[in-house]
Amino acid sequence: MAVGAAVLCGASALPIAEGQVVLTALPLKKPPVLPLSEREQLQGRLDALARSFPGDVGVAVTRVDEGWTVSVNGDRPLPQQSVSKLWVSMAILAAADRGELSLDERVTIRKEDLSLFHQPIRKFVGEAGYSASLRSLMDGALQSSDNAANDALVRRLGGPFAVQVAIVGKNLDGIQFGPGERAMQTAAAGLTWRPEYSFERTFWEDREALPRETRKAALDAYLADPPDGATALGVVEALSRLYRGDLLSPDSTALLLERMGGSHTGASRLRAGLPPGWKLAHKTGTGQVMGSLATGFNDVGLLIAPDGRVYAVAVLIGATRQPIEARQAFIASVASAVAG
Repeated sequence: MAVGAAVLCGASALPIAEGQVVLTALPLKKPPVLPLSEREQLQGRLDALARSFPGDVGVAVTRVDEGWTVSVNGDRPLPQQSVSKLWVSMAILAAADRGELSLDERVTIRKEDLSLFHQPIRKFVGEAGYSASLRSLMDGALQSSDNAANDALVRRLGGPFAVQVAIVGKNLDGIQFGPGERAMQTAAAGLTWRPEYSFERTFWEDREALPRETRKAALDAYLADPPDGATALGVVEALSRLYRGDLLSPDSTALLLERMGGSHTGASRLRAGLPPGWKLAHKTGTGQVMGSLATGFNDVGLLIAPDGRVYAVAVLIGATRQPIEARQAFIASVASAVAG
């Protein structure tokens, strides 16, 4: 049989001399490399960011105008801290939509109603108390993260359980409200609420006087099962539905988004990662610190691009030993990843 008659699949025959054949492989055609979709690119960026940050984090992003979502640890409940003020204002506005209250209704805040930590309204509360409209209290809660203002809204609704009922009534999965600021914060510190904690530095002094083991056990218990826990996926779903107008009336939706857009807190978080021309409507949250351990350092919101793209974003840092600058930089980097 003549060698030159041989035919092999996937090769070409090149005659060299009479009676000899050299086989050379045919070049394989590579499949075309398709560009990654925006969703795939963003998932890769978030994965890399989360791997590089030492701590317990949950991140989720929804492209609201297209409906897709990416996340890292998105289904893990993490402390909200003051992010939960968003659901209180939502509950107030939902009650107003039902005609159960008016935002112009005034309530009186007395010294025994004050909270702890950040509460700018405290300076106005004298012996006769301080009268404020629900609208102004909502502004303080959303834009300045005023704990006393938020507590007043919770009382008007009927207490923490009423806020949770409102959350469940709107089918907001993965979101809890908790027992309220005073009870939750003192328990997380290993203390029991006392009215004196609203003034001076009594809370900090009592907290520092506790044995370290007592305080650590209380904070560990809070982090293991945060009563104000929420998942990043639950938060971005709620924000997406808010933007689409599924949760409130058109007027209440516009009011809530406008107030979120005027927030004075967290300038070095999501906002710091956005290019010029982007808009942000958001709510921050900041928890307690024990030594180098920081808890509940968060920012969630709606990011709107100049070309009209809309993203719901939740960045929840449950616990980390990274300094505040690194925490802020991580949250800002998520915003930068979204903006591309």
